[in-house]
Amino acid sequence: MKRTKHIQSSRRSRVVQDIISAVLILYSLITVFLVGDTVLSSFKTKSELIKNLIGFPQSPTLHNYATVFLEESFWRYILNSGLLVFTSLLFLLIVASMIAYGMAQYSFRGKGFLRGYLLLGLMMPVQLSILPLYLMMSKVNLTNNMWGLAIVYAANLSFSFVVFYRFFQEISVSIIESARIDGAHDLRIFGEIIIPISKPVFATIGLLQFIMIWNDFFLPMVFLTHKGSQTLTLAIYSYTDNFIKNWDKIFAAVTVALIPILIVYFLFSEQIISGLMAGSTKE
Repeated sequence: MKRTKHIQSSRRSRVVQDIISAVLILYSLITVFLVGDTVLSSFKTKSELIKNLIGFPQSPTLHNYATVFLEESFWRYILNSGLLVFTSLLFLLIVASMIAYGMAQYSFRGKGFLRGYLLLGLMMPVQLSILPLYLMMSKVNLTNNMWGLAIVYAANLSFSFVVFYRFFQEISVSIIESARIDGAHDLRIFGEIIIPISKPVFATIGLLQFIMIWNDFFLPMVFLTHKGSQTLTLAIYSYTDNFIKNWDKIFAAVTVALIPILIVYFLFSEQIISGLMAGSTKE
């Protein structure tokens, strides 16, 4: 009887796994098709897009890319996005890692409350608090400012905290105690011991947050209203003001925005997975 139930349970489990696999494969095929068609469309003229929206370009051209890059502000949008990503990641990785390390290795009053507060951030989308956040940032003159928006991204550290915290909890206490016996203070231990053995986690969080910040549209739209401080996603959105006129440029601009994401995915996908799975450190 037990064997029969076990067989039935195994069959149900395999059916569920097959369904999930089929859904993921279908989703992946749709995604690859859309990305591929976007790239192909960026090499089509406006007249060809009307006749041949889906498919290979009959007469490939770089005219759309030339038009986009000859616009004076487009390079500025790319540089703004790069600066925003770099600054945000620098703040985020420093703050999230130090908070997670302190909470993982030390006991203090209010630790449970603080951990719960940070975990609550996983369930609270930033859109719910955008009005008071904008009013607060405007009062301290941090709107239309890359540093101000970088602080907002760094403050959204719940996910990064969870990953760091799980990893730091598994670090052997003997490693830290040995360093203290040798006379190392806490900041030196963190910088010279903890960070080097945590490189996979730092890389994983950095890559995931890079993709999120690079692609983000909502926060730049709210906090970066001046044209000179806008990011690449806002530049692409500005083309939609006259979609019929600019839709050839939209495909080229979107393809340019996709390039860093595709590079990160193909080069570091295994790194992301291994970093998320990292949960122990051997002595």
